[in-house]
Amino acid sequence: MGKPTGFMDYKREDAPAFSVKQRIKNYDEFHTPLSKEEQSIQGARCMECGVPFCQSGMMIGGAYSGCPLNNLIPEWNDLIFKNNWEQAYKRLKLTNNFPEFTSRVCPALCEKACTCGANGDAVTVKANEYGIIENAYIEGFAAPNPPKVRTGKKIAVIGSGPAGLAAADQLNSRGHFVTVFERSDRIGGLLMYGIPNMKLEKQIIDRKVEIMEEEGVEFKTGVNVGKDIKAEQILNEYDRVILACGASNPRDIKAEGRDARGIYFAVDFLKSTTKSLLDDDLKEGTYISAKGKNVMIIGGGDTGNDCVGTSIRHGAKSVLQLEMMPKLPDERAENNPWPEWPRVCKTDYGQEEAIEVFGNDPRVYQTTVKEFLKDKNGNLKGAVLVKLEPVKDKKTGRLTMKEIAGSEYNVDVELVLIAAGFLGSESYVTKAFGVETNERTNVKTADGSFKTNVKNVFAAGDMHRGQSLVVWAIREGRDVAKEVDESLMGYTNLE
Repeated sequence: MGKPTGFMDYKREDAPAFSVKQRIKNYDEFHTPLSKEEQSIQGARCMECGVPFCQSGMMIGGAYSGCPLNNLIPEWNDLIFKNNWEQAYKRLKLTNNFPEFTSRVCPALCEKACTCGANGDAVTVKANEYGIIENAYIEGFAAPNPPKVRTGKKIAVIGSGPAGLAAADQLNSRGHFVTVFERSDRIGGLLMYGIPNMKLEKQIIDRKVEIMEEEGVEFKTGVNVGKDIKAEQILNEYDRVILACGASNPRDIKAEGRDARGIYFAVDFLKSTTKSLLDDDLKEGTYISAKGKNVMIIGGGDTGNDCVGTSIRHGAKSVLQLEMMPKLPDERAENNPWPEWPRVCKTDYGQEEAIEVFGNDPRVYQTTVKEFLKDKNGNLKGAVLVKLEPVKDKKTGRLTMKEIAGSEYNVDVELVLIAAGFLGSESYVTKAFGVETNERTNVKTADGSFKTNVKNVFAAGDMHRGQSLVVWAIREGRDVAKEVDESLMGYTNLE
C-alpha cells in the first residue's frame, strides 16, 4: 500500500491551522486543507503493514484501538497516492456513511494505532479522509444515488444524530421507506447543536441531509416523539422503530449555591451560540453570552474545551477550566505502549487559544467546586474551590478523589458552564415506548443485539451504549440497520 519507502521519504504534513488571533474573530473552521498533490504524498506514507491496526477497532489494554468502522485505510491511502480519487471515495464509503463528519470531529483512533506512530509520526489518516470526501463533492462522486427498488416497508428513526442518520442512510439504500423524527428545529442532533461551528460548520450537515432527502429519506423537524406525537401512533404506522435519541441527560454538580443565576449546562450554552449564529448572526440577547465575564468551565473533556473556545470568541474576561482528575503525562508511559490508545495530556484548540489570549493554560487539575457564591440578587459572583487528592479504596483498590482539608480558595466568576458528561437517555422517551433501561439509564438489549424488550423497537447510539464518539454512533447506526433489515426481509446484504 502506498509507496514502500514513503514513510521514510516523506514527513507528516497536516492541514495548517490559522493563527489564534485570526481564527478567534469568527466561528468558522480554521484549517487550510492540503492540495491534492500534497495529500497524495501523505497517502504515500502509509506502510504495507502486516497487521494494519489503524482499521482494527479492537479492544487493547482496556480501550479501543483503531477505527470502530473498520475503514479500509491502507486501501484508500494507496489509491490517493496513485491519484485514483474516485475509487478511493468508493472504498471509503463502503464502511463510513459520513466521512464529511468524521474527518472533522473524530479524535482519529486510527492515527493513534498507526504503525508509523510506533516510532515516529502517524500517517495523516484524518486529513486524507477529508481530502477524499471533499474532492468527491467537487467532482460529483458524492451525488445522490437513490435506490432503484423499494420494498414497501416503513421505518421510523427517532433522533437525527449520527446514529439515527447512519441507520436511515443504510436502510434507505436497501429500499425501505425511512422517516427521521427530530424534536429540534434542525437536523443533526449533537452534530448540529452539540459541536461548535469551529469544528463542524453546519452547511456541511445540510449538504449531506439534502442528498439524503434526494435519495428518499423523509425528515420531520420540530416533532418531539413521546410528547407531540404518541409512541402508539408511531408503532401503528411503521413496521419498525429505531430509538436514537442520544444520551441527553447532563450530569449536574451538587454544591451549595447551585441555584445561582449564571450556571448553565455546557450543552445549553453551546446550542444557544450555534442556534443564534444560524438564526440571527449572534444578535445580543438571543444566546448565553460570556462577553466580559469571568467564566469557569467544570469538566476537562472535549465539550469543556469547546466551551473554552466559544467563550473566547464571545469575548470572555477570563476562562478557568476545572478537572477533577490528575494531569495525564505529556508522553506515553511505559505501561501504555503502542497500539493502545495513548493516555496522554492533550492540549486542544480551545486551550491553545486561551494560552495565547490570557497567557496561561486554563486548566486546573485535581480541583472541584465546594460552593457557588451569590450576590444579594441571587446572581453568581464567585465560587469556593477545593483541591483533591487520589486515595485508594482499601476494599476495592480503586482510586477516588478526596478533598484536601484546608485547601479551599475563592475565585471570581459570573458564568459557570457544567461540562461533566451525560448520564443516559431521557425517561419520557423510554417510558413512552415502554423499553427497559439498565442501571445507567441506557436502553437495555441483549449483548450483540439492538432489539429492545418491545416488539419491533430497536435502539442505537448513545441512547444504547452511553455517551461516546461520533464514529461509534455511526457504527451503531450501521449495525442496528443491519439487524432491522434482517428482521424485515429474513436476510440482509447490509454491512
